[in-house]
Order: sequence, then C-alpha cells, then structure tokens
Amino acid sequence: MRVFVTGATGFVGSGVVRQLIGAGHEVTGLARSDASAAALAAAGASVLRGDLTDLESLAAGAQASDGVVHCGFIHDFTNFATSVAVDKRAIEAMGAALAGTDRPLLVTSGTAGLAPGRQATEEDAPDPSVYGQSPRLSEQTALALAEEGVRALVVRLPPSVHGDGDHGFVPTLIHIARDKGVSGYVEDGGNFWPAVHRDDAARVYVLALEKGEAGRRYHAVDDEGIPFRDIAAIIAKKLDMPLVSVPREKAADHFGWMGIFAQFDAPASSRLTRERLGWQPTGPGLVEDMERGTYFAA
Repeated sequence: MRVFVTGATGFVGSGVVRQLIGAGHEVTGLARSDASAAALAAAGASVLRGDLTDLESLAAGAQASDGVVHCGFIHDFTNFATSVAVDKRAIEAMGAALAGTDRPLLVTSGTAGLAPGRQATEEDAPDPSVYGQSPRLSEQTALALAEEGVRALVVRLPPSVHGDGDHGFVPTLIHIARDKGVSGYVEDGGNFWPAVHRDDAARVYVLALEKGEAGRRYHAVDDEGIPFRDIAAIIAKKLDMPLVSVPREKAADHFGWMGIFAQFDAPASSRLTRERLGWQPTGPGLVEDMERGTYFAA
C-alpha cells in the first residue's frame, strides 16, 4: 500500500513510518525542512515537501496514496485555537482528495477528557467542552467524511506516549520540577493518566490502516491509568527533590499551560481495540520506562 503520512518525523509519526515500511508498505512523508526530508530519506521513505498549512501539498499527497495517516499537529497549547483550525483544514483538504475512493484516512485524537469520572472506551464520543472554547475537532471532521466516500478512522493516544526521544508531557513535567525545585501533583494526585510506549502506539496505526473498519475509534492504550502522584513521585526520586501537593487553585501557577492536563482524570480502556485489531502491546509501561529510560539523562 502507498501511504501518505503527516507528522512523519515527529515522535509518534517516525515510529509509524518505521513500522509501515517494516510491514512492506511504501511511505511518503510530509517534510517542512531539509532536516525532516533527510530523516525521512534515511528511514526509507519518499519525501513530499510542505507543512500542515500547505493544503495543495496535503491534497496531492493524499490523492497519490492508497491511504493517509495523519499524525501531524501543531502542539502549541498557548495558541490552541489556531492549532485546531489548522488541523481541521488539513483533514478537510486530504478528505476532499480521497472523496469517493473508499480509501482510509486515519486521524489522531486523544483519550483525555472523554469520560470524566469513569474509564473511557472506544465507543465514547468526544466531549468538546473539555477543551473549553477551542475543542480539538479531528474526530468529528474525519468521521463526517464518511458521507463523501472516505474510510475515516480515528486513533486515540493517551496523555503519555513514552519512550526514548519523548518530548511530550512527561519531559515537560520534569522541566517544571527542575524549575520549581519540587515535583508536584494536584490535590491528592489520585487522578489517572493512561500511557503507551511509542512503538506500541505506532503498531495500532498500522493495524488500523490494514484492517480497521470505517467509522471506528481505536485506543492506543497500554497502562489504563497510572495515578498522577506516582508519576510525580518518580520525578521527585530521580531529581532528589520534595514531592508536594499543589492546591487546585494554584495548579495554573505551578504547572503553567500544563495545569489543565495535570488535573485530567482520564483512565481509558483498549479492550475493544485489542479484540478488533489483534493488538498486544509489548513495550515497557510508563513507570518502567521512567525508571530505566533516558528521561533524566540531561
């Protein structure tokens, strides 16, 4: 299969590219820089120059493919509304190029905030109110394309996709702890974060592309819920600093833009994904990865 991948040199996307090629697929990755183009070529992928705002390149990449994996997203949480708008237009452009073909379009979403107070499943629809005035619209935008003859699917990622090279939420928490001199959690820290190793997450994309059903949501979740306090405790131990509770009203002051994410109670199941795709994660869990990995090398 000829697969067009956005975000192809990102933390998750590069893993997807590697596993797609390993499974025998031909990959073209979107590259916005010479460095990204070189990394894709080194991985054995073809290169299409452009970025998520370049709708003509996105449409051309989709049209020339047998399927699209959309991993790209502008992770600027200080200007989230713009990131959401760019994402929506990108999905619409690639969807228009695939209209009437029944080719797969896999988009990326998240498990956080799906089912406050209980474990989220693949059957839960997104709750736009979770993100306030700027909800991420990838799922809704993609699944609406089914009416246009696109085989749209969703892969949901947990708050922590971990592994060597991670530059997401866990490294951000470590940076905040170093800056503050303490490792914090909100209130009693009993809110749950699900997690998955990057390589296991990449495998979900490959399986969903190969045999996923139109309109389905798949959860790339291994650890279904780790108490946030346990994550903060590892950081405190590794950095030899105090572990402290942060009052909810002080969360934004302590964590900055991470304040809302530090409070998410977001346990999530992947039972249906495992059953429907035959997916079994094999990588280390988040706690093991933090204990033995490279998170604290710098």
